[in-house]
Order: sequence, then C-alpha cells, then structure tokens
Amino acid sequence: MREILIIGIGAGNPEHMTLEGIAALNRADVLFIPDKGEEKAGLRALREAICARFIRKPDYRTVPVAIPRRAEAEGDYRGAVDDWHALIAARYRALFEAELEDGQTGALLVWGDPALYDSTLRLMERVAASGLALDWRVYPGISSVQVLAARHRIALNTIGAPVLITTGRRLAAGFPADQDSVVVMLDGAEAFAGIDPDGLDIFWGAYLGTADEILRAGPLSALAAEIAALRARARARHGWIMDTYLLRRRPA
Repeated sequence: MREILIIGIGAGNPEHMTLEGIAALNRADVLFIPDKGEEKAGLRALREAICARFIRKPDYRTVPVAIPRRAEAEGDYRGAVDDWHALIAARYRALFEAELEDGQTGALLVWGDPALYDSTLRLMERVAASGLALDWRVYPGISSVQVLAARHRIALNTIGAPVLITTGRRLAAGFPADQDSVVVMLDGAEAFAGIDPDGLDIFWGAYLGTADEILRAGPLSALAAEIAALRARARARHGWIMDTYLLRRRPA
C-alpha cells in the first residue's frame, strides 16, 4: 500500500504553512511537484521554495508531474473536465508506481485548501479506482478566500446570513437574487464585468499572500473596468493570474 499526503500550502505565502502541514512534508519519501510549463514556472518555484524552507532532511526527493492543458469545453464543460482529470490521474498513477515503492509515502502540495475548489482529492479517488493500492490523508491549508477576507479586514458573511461560494461560470448568469454575499473563484472570463452592478460592492484580490498581491474594494460599478485592466496587465507580466473576490449586496 502506498500512502499520499495531500497538503494545503496556502495561497502563496510560505508563512501560511501550518505546523501540521510542515510535519507532513517531513514524513514524505517523495514529493510530487505539478509542472504546468514555463508560463506558470512561478507556481512550481514556490512549491520548491516551500520544500527547501521547511523540509529538514537534506536528501529529500522531488518528482515533476507534467500537467496537460485542458481541452476547450465546446459546450460540454463537464465532459472536458472529466477527460482532463482522466489524463492527470493516469499520469499520477504511472508516477506513483514508478517512483514510490510499496509502503512508501508521497506528498502533493496543493494551493490553498485541498477541499475548496480543487480536484486533487477526486484525482486520488480515480487513481485508487484504477486498481492501485493507495491510501491518502488530507492536511487543510489557508485558502485564498480566507486571505481575501483578512486583507480587506471584513467578515465574509453579514449577520445571520449565509455566504455562497461559486465560480465565474455560474456568476455569468447574474448575481443570485436570494444571496447577499457571494465569493467568486475561478473567474477567467471576468464575469464580474458582465453582470448588473447596481447595489453591489466588490472586494477583490490577486496573488493573495504573495509579494505581488493586488487589492481593490468599492462599488462594482466604479471598479469593474479598473479591475479588468489590472488583471490584463498582471497576466501579461506574470504569465498567469490567480484571483478571487467577494460581491456583496449593499444594504438598502
């Protein structure tokens, strides 16, 4: 039986690593480092920096995992994601078999928290379902949503009210009529700029927890164009962008 430790590493600041996560890093025989190519080399480099900073044994071993690009959905988003996950799971299985002996422990370093809008846990289920004897443990991390609220010095919810966490794909249909506070993740198409901004405030953050962090807050009507321009410039400079935001209905 091989064991995989799935470790949340926070939103980008190594200082956000938990003591539990650091202990898990030091248990691993092999660390599997996702690699999305040169365009996103900074993401790989941060994982490597976390290993170098917190792993105490000098002879730890890392193995890169080449992550393929997801095909365009062309109307079948779930189908495209399912095919993509099948490819990634197959690569993980091959590497686990080749790089981990029976009884050894591997580790995956996951941005933010592994249980919040991340598919690593589903990938492990696929690997196990393929017939490989595998067990895994999950170590929670600090999510970008938590960092966003902390940076803006706000609570995510209003008194007695819920918070909805959704995606840009869902928000594109409009701000939910029955919600006051909506956290949006994975919004590559800038859905915030296409909805009715009347009565909404936005609390936005990109590269949260890093030296490149950008924050904006205020009426959506006043900030939508500025945030879109900031995103474009930041993506051009870094080759990638990770951002999230809270939309809140202003009290009547």
